[in-house]
Amino acid sequence: MPEHVSTLQLIGLAALTVAGLAWAVVVMRLLRRARVEAVAEWRAAAVLPALPEQPKAGPARESVELTPAEQDAFAGLIRRLGDR
Repeated sequence: MPEHVSTLQLIGLAALTVAGLAWAVVVMRLLRRARVEAVAEWRAAAVLPALPEQPKAGPARESVELTPAEQDAFAGLIRRLGDR
């Protein structure tokens, strides 16, 4: 403790230091919150309004019944591809 500084001055310096640190923490939190909100708004605005919204699910599954000749041809193709 310096000899030429009173106790009251040291208490005042400590109080100002604590207040400054608290202020810095509050300002950083406010800036971070504002940045997160700005990014969310930017992402919402980045959606192209000219493009239609994409469906969440794909189309329904389709199936076609094959004739016996088509089934035989398909089986022959699979056998040929399996031999390679």
